[in-house]
Amino acid sequence: MRLRALLETDALGLRLLGGEDELDRTVRGVMTTDLRDPSRYLSGGELVLTGLAWRRDAADSEPFVRILAGAGVAGLAAGEAELGDIPGDLVEACTRHRLPLFVVNETVAFATITEHVVRQVSGERAGDLAAVVDRHRRLMTSGPAGGGPEVVLDLLGSDLDLHAWVLSPTGRQIAGAGETSLPGPVGAALAGHHLAATRTGRRAPHRATIEGTTYSLFPIRNTGRGALPASHDVRESVLSDWLLAVEADASDWPPARLDLLQGVTQLIAVERDRRDAARTVRRRLAQEVLELVQTGAPPAEIAARLRVAAPVLLPGLGTAPHWQVVVARVEWGDTEGRSATGTPAGPGSSGSDIAGGPVAQALLEEILVDPAVTGPDTADRIAVAHTGEEAVALVPLPALGAPAPDRDAEHAEGPADGDAALHADVLLAAVREPLSAGLADDGRLTLGVSAAVHSPEGLRGALEEARHARRVAAARPGRVCAAGHHELASHVLLLPFVPDDVRRAFTARLLDPLRDYDRRHRAELIPTLETFLDCDGSWTRCAARLHLHVNTLRYRVGRIEQLTGRDLSRLEDKLDFFLALRMS
Repeated sequence: MRLRALLETDALGLRLLGGEDELDRTVRGVMTTDLRDPSRYLSGGELVLTGLAWRRDAADSEPFVRILAGAGVAGLAAGEAELGDIPGDLVEACTRHRLPLFVVNETVAFATITEHVVRQVSGERAGDLAAVVDRHRRLMTSGPAGGGPEVVLDLLGSDLDLHAWVLSPTGRQIAGAGETSLPGPVGAALAGHHLAATRTGRRAPHRATIEGTTYSLFPIRNTGRGALPASHDVRESVLSDWLLAVEADASDWPPARLDLLQGVTQLIAVERDRRDAARTVRRRLAQEVLELVQTGAPPAEIAARLRVAAPVLLPGLGTAPHWQVVVARVEWGDTEGRSATGTPAGPGSSGSDIAGGPVAQALLEEILVDPAVTGPDTADRIAVAHTGEEAVALVPLPALGAPAPDRDAEHAEGPADGDAALHADVLLAAVREPLSAGLADDGRLTLGVSAAVHSPEGLRGALEEARHARRVAAARPGRVCAAGHHELASHVLLLPFVPDDVRRAFTARLLDPLRDYDRRHRAELIPTLETFLDCDGSWTRCAARLHLHVNTLRYRVGRIEQLTGRDLSRLEDKLDFFLALRMS
C-alpha cells in the first residue's frame, strides 16, 4: 500500500506534518519503537510508530531520524499522547532527510494503525501471489511441470512469509521451500495428527503444536485420473494422500487467504497426479512378474521379464540385481458398529466393502522409500503390484544402498542382511506412529519380508516366504506389525496356524489366574513372569532388572507356581508360559 492511502483513511486519525512529495512511497510493514537506535530491527519499507519516549532533548531528533532514513523506512508517525504537540526539532529533522512525518491523534491506538496496515499489505500480497499461483497452475496443467511444488512453496515464503512443506502420509518430506528441512520426528508427528484428525471427520485445516511451534495442516486431495468420488469412504484414501504443513495458525485467517492455500494444495495435487501416472509403468512390470511367479512360469521366462524391468527400476545397471519380496495387507473392520468417521455405520459402510489391495499398494510404495531421502521421485525404483487384498513389492536391493565398503571378499557376490537387504522391524520403525493414527481403532497393517534371492528360481519361494512372514505378523497384537524371514525358522512360524479357540483356551488357562491376581493385588506377576523368562530363569539378573530383592522375586515366582500349578524350574512349564505370553 502507499503512504497516501493512510491519510485517506479517516479512522486512523493521521495528520501530515511534512513530506507531502514522498506520499507515493510503498509501505511493506509496521514497526513500533521507542528505542534511540532501532536500526537492527528495520529492513526497509516500514511505517515506524513512536511515542517519542526516546527523546530527552532537541539534540536527539537528528540522529534518530538519520537512522530511520538510512534504513529506508517509508515514513514516521509520532503519537501526541506523550508530549502533546510534536517538537519542531523532529519536524525539521524529517524535512532535512525527506522522511514523511505524521501525527497520530491521542485517541487512536498504535494497534489500530498496525492492524489496518498489516491487513492491507497482506491482502495485496495475497492477491499478487494468487495471480502467480494461477499462472503456475495453467503452466503445470497444460505442459511439463515448471519446477514442481518447490516453486509454489518458495512463493509462499517470499510473498506471505509462510514456511511450508509437502509431506507424505508417513511424514516424509516430499518438498520444501529453500534449504529448510523439517526434522523427521516433527514430520511424523504432524502426519499422525493429520491422519487422526481426518479419521475423526474434523474439518481441515487441522491445527497442531509440535515442540512449541504451531502448524496448520491442509490435505492434498487427488483430483486427477485416479481420484475417488466425493462420497468415498475416507479409509480408501487416508493412508495415501499427501498433506501441506504450514508453520502458522490458520484458525484466524480470512477466507481469502484460506482460499489461496486451498489453491496451492490443488496445484500440488496436479504434480501428485503426474507422479502417479509415471508410476504406472513400474506397477505394470511388477504385476507381470507377479503373475508369472504365481502361475509357476519357467525361470527363463521370469528372468526375461526381470531383464526388461531392471533398466526401468535400476537405470544404468544393465542386469537384474538381487531381489527381495515384501507383502503387505491392510484390513478394516468396524468392530464396534461405527463408521470410519465415528458415526454409526450404515449400509455399505463395513470395512469389508473397502478394497484393501490398492490401499496396501500405495502404502507399501511409501513405506519402502528411505525416510531420510526427500523428494517425490525416491520411489522410482520400487515396483509394487496388488492381487486381491494384498500388495506385493518387488524390491531391487541396490536401489536401497550399496554394500558396506569393508565387506569381506567372500561375501562380495551378493547382499547380506547387514547391507542393503530390508529388515521388517526397520521398515516400520519411522512410520509406525503416523500409520497407527491413520488406522485408528478399526484398521490394521501387517507386513512380511522375504530373504534376498539371487535368481529367478528363488522368487516363488521368496513370495511364499514373505506371505508366511506376514501371517506371523498378523498373529501379533497391534495396529502395525511386521515379521521377517529369519523368524520363520523359530516357534513363531507355528503360532499363526493355531486355531483361535485353542489359543484363547491355552492362554486363559495359564495366564488368567495371574491377571486376576494382579488386578486385585497390583502384584505385577505377569511382568515378573515375562522378565524371568527373558533372563533364562536367572534369579540374580531378573531381580536386578526388576530392581527387586532376590527374596521378593522368589516370593512372586512361588505365587505364580501356586496359582497355576506349574513349576518354573521345569523346561516344559517355562516353554508353556513363554508360548502363552507370545500368543496373548
